[in-house]
Amino acid sequence: MPSINPANQILALQSGSKSGECAALRKELSVKFVQELRLPYAETARQLGVSTSAVNQVFLRLARTVLLILLFMNILSACNGAPPPTITKNSTVMTEKQHPVNPYFSHTDTTSLTLSDAVWKEVLSPAVYEVARHGSTEPAFSGKYWDYEGKGTYSCAACGNRLFRSDAKFASTCGWPSFFETVRPNSVLYRKDSSFGMARTEVVCGRCKAHLGHVFDDGPAPTGKRFCMNSIVLDFEPDKAS
Repeated sequence: MPSINPANQILALQSGSKSGECAALRKELSVKFVQELRLPYAETARQLGVSTSAVNQVFLRLARTVLLILLFMNILSACNGAPPPTITKNSTVMTEKQHPVNPYFSHTDTTSLTLSDAVWKEVLSPAVYEVARHGSTEPAFSGKYWDYEGKGTYSCAACGNRLFRSDAKFASTCGWPSFFETVRPNSVLYRKDSSFGMARTEVVCGRCKAHLGHVFDDGPAPTGKRFCMNSIVLDFEPDKAS
């Protein structure tokens, strides 16, 4: 039997025209579960003292539950506006690794920075590059700054452009670091985002145009804004001790 990647097929649940495909996928998953347990339907039914059709229904329901869980993960990832990561047996949480020095990184230079994709790929870590240049999204509650309470300034991890002060950060249940205002009006730029059939506002770095996240109108006073950012594209500079 060919291998199944439920994450790549889960979108079928979102289309009524593909209900047949969903049913087939559930059945294929249920059979796979039995094979993984090394128990055929007949043997499973005999041990449980029930009919083989009853065993079939149990595994179909189990497969349906797994698909619903994957769908929930898909929607949660889409909350921040990027396609969900492909789920594999070896998938790991996106983390930043040590990378060669970025000669374009500056906390003081605010002039527009335009580099080729090849250059960005060379000077950024793979994780930062994937989010900043390809608009990916780190998993909720996985970033190092989502609940961080340190005092200081958050900058773009790609170019060093200052974006937010810790004073503007607030506790949010969305799983990503959230701010209600930027350090200055032009520190970020905004783009319309109609992906996933929703009308949202993407937030990019005002200097290098790196994807940062999205902004929503459900934040606290005084702005009412919630800048929902990816930790991986943020660089934190702590305040100096007075």
